[in-house]
Amino acid sequence: MPKRELKTKEAGNDNGEIFFSWEFPEYFKYERSKLWYLGMGILGGILLIYCLFAKNFLFALIVIMVGIIIFLYEAKEPLNVSFSITEDGLELGRNFYPWKDLKNFWIIYEPPKIKTLYFIFKNAWRPRLNIPLLDQNPLKIREKLLEYLDEDLEKEEEPISDSFGRFLKL
Repeated sequence: MPKRELKTKEAGNDNGEIFFSWEFPEYFKYERSKLWYLGMGILGGILLIYCLFAKNFLFALIVIMVGIIIFLYEAKEPLNVSFSITEDGLELGRNFYPWKDLKNFWIIYEPPKIKTLYFIFKNAWRPRLNIPLLDQNPLKIREKLLEYLDEDLEKEEEPISDSFGRFLKL
């Protein structure tokens, strides 16, 4: 099956010189055993039984929707997303984030499990931007990013949501 790719802007980059550029899958597909599916099925069943006894039908609908979403993600291959660090900001697929919209960054590099670049936006309503580094050199990327953004040196661990998601293979 051919890999699908997220279409990006055509040639004619108007966001300045590209310093670094790479592609990564939009999400990682974890190897899940039959035991994982059995455990999640039992957990989902227990939650649905609880919902029926508590007459909480909205939560039951949410549990069913989560199951469907996991099934749909399992059935398709992730898109390849391009990412570039340019002199004017960051390009992620078709989106461009100028440096003025970004507050800071940090890198968690603990190979082989964790190799991630994180960006925080100045706008508190925007979610954190996580970029897998894959085989990129984090020292060179850090050196270039320091020219444009502050590094958050207090962040030495990956966010709990990321580690929890990897633990549950979600």
